[in-house]
Amino acid sequence: MASKADSTETKPDQRKAETEKQDAEEESTAPEKFSPEEEASLLGESNEKKSEANVLFSSAKYDNAITKYEEAASVCPHYLDYELAVLRSNIAACHLKLEQWKEAIKAATDSIDGLNRLEKAEAAEKERQEEQQKTEAAEDGVEEEIVSSGAQKSAPAVKEETATETARRKRHEDILRIRAKALMRRARAKSELGGWSNLAGAEEDYKVLSTMTNLSAADRKIVQTQLRTLPPRTKAAQEKEMSEMWGKLKDLGNGILKPFGLSTDNFKMVKDEKTGGYSMNFSQSGPGQ
Repeated sequence: MASKADSTETKPDQRKAETEKQDAEEESTAPEKFSPEEEASLLGESNEKKSEANVLFSSAKYDNAITKYEEAASVCPHYLDYELAVLRSNIAACHLKLEQWKEAIKAATDSIDGLNRLEKAEAAEKERQEEQQKTEAAEDGVEEEIVSSGAQKSAPAVKEETATETARRKRHEDILRIRAKALMRRARAKSELGGWSNLAGAEEDYKVLSTMTNLSAADRKIVQTQLRTLPPRTKAAQEKEMSEMWGKLKDLGNGILKPFGLSTDNFKMVKDEKTGGYSMNFSQSGPGQ
């Protein structure tokens, strides 16, 4: 019979085995990438469908454009988040033209989510590369060149941008460009759909857009206008929905209290003007009695 100590000693091994099993399962379920040749072929086919969709959009055939953009997305390799984000942002634009607000919100959100994943992955890759460069520099015993202070002043060293850094910067600019478009489209759709949650969400999107430096003059004007007009709309929608909610709760409460000869009229919510909170007062007779 195994002792308690023996049982305790096996737990770390069990946890290790469980962790290894979980890692193996994650690796087995992780999406596999296509070969470079297959990826290039699928991306080329996706871009052809995207071009056809662009023509349909320009011809105001928005339903057909949506179908073609979706075909392009289905062909595009599932791990190419940037290319898929562009397609989904374009789908959102089509839904806006058709005044299909909910569908536009979903497509724009899918686009933004893809860009978030891409930025996270690229940030991790950048950090990995920087750590690798530091390690290589330390191993090679690289020392900084000693330059006199006078030479520094007369001819300051200018660090040239590497090809990798140029590509990364260009990629970042592209991501910001598509993010701005998707945010503009989602904010517009939420504003048009209305309701407390949607209007508050539109405000948040416009606030994010107001901090972005890559907006066109026309888009910046829209953002500034919306940030002026949305707050009172959001507040009115909140008050309306809260009133409707209290009405439903009152009906429910009356059904529960009726057998006891009471109603919600016997209870009064009193607002504390100092704190903004509420307290409940009970009146046996109820108001108006």
